[in-house]
Amino acid sequence: MLIGIVSDTHDDLDAVEAAVELFDSAGVDAVIHCGDFVAPFAVTPFDVGCQFHAVRGNNDGEWAVESTVDGFGEYLGEAGTVTFGNGGEDGEGTPVDVAVTHGTSAVVVDALVDCGDHDYVLHGHTHAHGVEARNGTVRVNPGGLPIPVDGADDVFRVATLDTAEDGVEAVTHHRLGI
Repeated sequence: MLIGIVSDTHDDLDAVEAAVELFDSAGVDAVIHCGDFVAPFAVTPFDVGCQFHAVRGNNDGEWAVESTVDGFGEYLGEAGTVTFGNGGEDGEGTPVDVAVTHGTSAVVVDALVDCGDHDYVLHGHTHAHGVEARNGTVRVNPGGLPIPVDGADDVFRVATLDTAEDGVEAVTHHRLGI
């Protein structure tokens, strides 16, 4: 199963459309948005017929984001978990347990990684892509729109997670030229 991971799109429809195009061309089975859509109009382009899961970001000021996501996907609130495989969302293969949070609190991200309950912990917020393995859990930040903050990416990035692979090798970051 191939999962698209995106975060921090901040109402930028060009970025949203670039992410949707990449995920469509890659043939993803599910998309996880790690928050900061900002407004509902930046949610609806993700309604493309695959599974969709999303968490609330610190800039998601319009509460209608929740009902818009729930119209075609699953809104996980501030944080949540999704299991893919073996009775999970796709019903096939070895289960892959994924925790998702926006990442506003590094303490929460670290706790989710360090608790050992998840194969992957997905988050955004920093606008800096990254992947690291720690104690059997892989932390993935897909990146986000470039912002003028030290450490943030200089281009918009997203990631894919191939559940047929293991660990950091399962994660690919993609630069999107918008």
